[in-house]
Amino acid sequence: MARTPEHWGTRLGVILAVAGSAVGIGNFLRFPGQAAANGGGVFMIPYFCALLLLGLPLCWAEWTMGKVGSRLGVHSCPAILGQVGGHRLWRYVGALGLLMPTVVYLYYVVVESWCLAYAWSYLTGAIDLGADPARFAEQAGTFFTGISGVDADGLMFEGRIHVSVYFWLITVAANFALIYRGVSRGIERFCNIAMPIMLLCAVVVLVRVLTLPPQTDAAGTRTVLDGLGFMWNPKPLHAGESAFAALANPKVWLAAAGQIFFTLSVGFGVIMNYASYLKPHNDVILSGTTASATNEFFEVCLGGLITIPAAFLFLGVAGATAGTFGLGFKTLPIVFEYMPAGRLFGFLWFFMLFLAAITSSLSLLQPVVAFLEESLGIGRRASVAVLAVLTLLGNGFVIYFSKGLAALDHLDFWMAQVGILVFGALEVLLLAWVFGARRGHALALVGAELRPPRWVYTVLMRFVTPAILLVVLGAWCYFNVGDYAQALAEGGVPLYAVAVIVALLVFYLVLVHAGDRQWGPVRTMPQAERERRVPREAQP
Repeated sequence: MARTPEHWGTRLGVILAVAGSAVGIGNFLRFPGQAAANGGGVFMIPYFCALLLLGLPLCWAEWTMGKVGSRLGVHSCPAILGQVGGHRLWRYVGALGLLMPTVVYLYYVVVESWCLAYAWSYLTGAIDLGADPARFAEQAGTFFTGISGVDADGLMFEGRIHVSVYFWLITVAANFALIYRGVSRGIERFCNIAMPIMLLCAVVVLVRVLTLPPQTDAAGTRTVLDGLGFMWNPKPLHAGESAFAALANPKVWLAAAGQIFFTLSVGFGVIMNYASYLKPHNDVILSGTTASATNEFFEVCLGGLITIPAAFLFLGVAGATAGTFGLGFKTLPIVFEYMPAGRLFGFLWFFMLFLAAITSSLSLLQPVVAFLEESLGIGRRASVAVLAVLTLLGNGFVIYFSKGLAALDHLDFWMAQVGILVFGALEVLLLAWVFGARRGHALALVGAELRPPRWVYTVLMRFVTPAILLVVLGAWCYFNVGDYAQALAEGGVPLYAVAVIVALLVFYLVLVHAGDRQWGPVRTMPQAERERRVPREAQP
């Protein structure tokens, strides 16, 4: 029996779902840390250059390729890439669009469970940093250790199971309950509720931060404006330099490009999958641009105004430069201890982070569920069950190898730094050079309410974006490959993390081969559309 085609219920629903995929922990923790560490306001110049020259073109490219899937009734990355590329080989390249969301989910859902654990601890009063401000940092570090198990491998900590294990089980159950309900009844309905709640929580915390009184300690008196200045004023990376000297530092541009890729969820194949659930004549350009703008609002206007200013106000420079996890799970709990009604605002903050994380983790699961349905010809229940077993094993791996967050860091290194750049480059080259830039532009214009000029596809996507991506990849290799090779030679690289990635890639390539036999030869898009409209037995 044929499966009932799935579609998004409303345009607002798909915009909120795609925005929810992009809005995550990185918007509120990673972005402020990157901006503060890379020149403050100066960082926004390469950031917006990367947004306009890399982020939006890649976003539109994925939306356009997703439209190919919607017209042909396929939703998995291998099936779509095979059709766009016109050759079976591209189906195997599409395995990267399954590998990356799966691997990122393996550790992302663990961090997601930390957010839930912190929110629950603030709600119940279980988090207690004591009454002595001199020990706040020590107590915050101890609490984070108990949640994450960062001091030792294994599922046990001081003779008992990590607290995060229980919250991880709750988080996994919530993810799979929603993904089982499908695109419109599960993901869309949840995002329609979660996104407004996230906005409300963020605005409440932002108002509280912007109205905090000045703080005085041995270093002097600091105000909220000082915190905003530390975040947004141009500042040199090194003493004696001009603030704008940061623009000559390739690492700043590399950080900006990496942040844009990560925050927009491009280069994962997620947007392509979500766009394939649109109806064939639905607009993709306006929807994609609106979703990207929503993400930027959450990142720049909310994340950029809350985290660093609050940390700087209470703790000075040291508190504002603690890194992503240090800032989110060690520094901010100290800030909430100092802040009036801090328990309430701590709960709102971490609950918001949990909602942001779960809207993102759902988007990491859906592409794989769609692939399992298409490649193996099984129903949603069986697909969700297979993926649940696979990811539970992977999550257990990340939780077990928790010492120094080794497994998490190395999986993130290969997927969120290397993988998205490589796959993003392949996507834009496929659309602009193999499928054809003019053809891609014409397809994007079908049902479009926002009509991009042709040069966006024929010039930007064909030449500018690929050239910049090659430069970024070259710069990344220059700055990272040597250090990684040295760490590998010295035994500083956990080979088990690499083994997990390789094993998953082989697994997906085998399933793509099974799907390739089921899909059959790649047909031209008009022929495939005709075959989809006319039952095979009715064709002459």
